[in-house]
Formats: sequence, C-alpha cells, structure tokens
Amino acid sequence: MELGLRGRRALVFGASRGLGYAIADELVREGARVCLVARDGDRLAAAAVRLSLQGESVVYLAADLAQPGAAKAVTEQAIAELGGVDILVCNSGGPPKATFAQVDAVAWQAGFQNLWLSTTDAMTAALPTMTAQGFGRILLVTSVAAKEPMAGLTVSNGLRAGLLGLVKSVAPEVAAQGVTINALLPGFTRTERMTELGVTDAQVAAQVPMGRMGEPAEFAALATFLASARAGYITGQAIAVDGGWLRGS
Repeated sequence: MELGLRGRRALVFGASRGLGYAIADELVREGARVCLVARDGDRLAAAAVRLSLQGESVVYLAADLAQPGAAKAVTEQAIAELGGVDILVCNSGGPPKATFAQVDAVAWQAGFQNLWLSTTDAMTAALPTMTAQGFGRILLVTSVAAKEPMAGLTVSNGLRAGLLGLVKSVAPEVAAQGVTINALLPGFTRTERMTELGVTDAQVAAQVPMGRMGEPAEFAALATFLASARAGYITGQAIAVDGGWLRGS
C-alpha cells in the first residue's frame, strides 16, 4: 500500500530504542525525512546511523524531555532542521514503578513533566506549522494502562489516562485544518521497557489472548498508517495494539 509518506517530515521522541525507534524505522522505510530525539546522545547517534543505511538521511537531536522547556525547544529546532514538520510522535519513557504510597511530590512533578508537559509543549510548537500548511499528524504513544491501570504503575496510570482526554479535546479543534491527533496504546511489547519492568514471556502468555508479546514492528505499522494521508479521516481515537489484552472499551 502506498502511504504517501515520501518526503514528509517527521519528529519522533524517544527514538533511540523501543517503540520510538520502531516507528522511526517504518517512517524511514516509507521515505519520510525523520528527526530522532532521545536523551542518550551516543545511543541516538548509533540509531541514526542504522536508519540512514536505508538510504534516507536522518537528523538527530539529543534532548532530555524531563527538563522543563526541552520539548518545545527541540521541536522548534527540528522544524528549523527539516524546514517544517508534518508528523509529531510524542513518546516518552514510563515513570518508575511505585504504589501510590511510594510516590512523593517530586515523583509526581517529574512524571507530569516527562509524560504530560513534554507532550503539550511539543504540540504547542508544532501545531501552528501544521494548521498553516493544512496537514498534520500527531501521535501520542501512551499505554493500555491508560484504560486498564496496571498494579504499581501509579504515576503512569494516572497521567496516561489524562492524555486520552487531551486527544479528545484537541482533535475537534484542529480537524478542519487537516490535522489529526490519535493515541496509540501499546500492550505487552518486546522492548527494553518490558525487561526493565521484569515482564517475562511466560507472564504475558498467560494474560494475552494471542499468547505472546507484540513485536515493535507490529505497533509501528499502525503508527505509520495513522501518520499517512490515507488515515485522514481518523482522529480523536485511542487505539490499542495489545493482542486482545484489553477487555473493556
């Protein structure tokens, strides 16, 4: 299927590994010009080299989205580097595992900056360009925990659920200008994050109807479609890629 992404300009957060890298990889394969953003400069540079081997030049910018103002600044820098932005993928690492009793004010503030403000700041910087040109795709990578909270992920559960409300709020405001915004909800996917959380294949097989973890490329395939012109009538949605794990709406 021709997605019409050749030459489109994409900014992908958290792109040095995991789901962010997988999305960037798919976009590059479709001919998009991609700017990678992540905190670890060395790992980011290595990711850019791997992606550039596919024949498309890849730009990368190191930034710590947990720092106030970093997301806005790096989005503006990426727009300058690419000459604009058509696709914004907001993807940030999850907060540390903790129960409510274990979360203090500092942890709440850190989670809010990393998950929430990095997203709203990047959107604020990117939307004027998108609405002016009459095309834009904003993708928020959240989690199935936004709909079905997971034990011990208190900060992530609360803030990611709020991002679904943000999607619903912003989508109708920019739809007439050709801009869509959707949330993608990964389930148990074979990434470094799952390893860090101590999630095993056996645990997943017992919980997921498909009996396995998802692969990053499977998630990235949906993200890439939603970033394309063919998905122009899909907006304000929260779509799970979870092997059937979610049972509710």
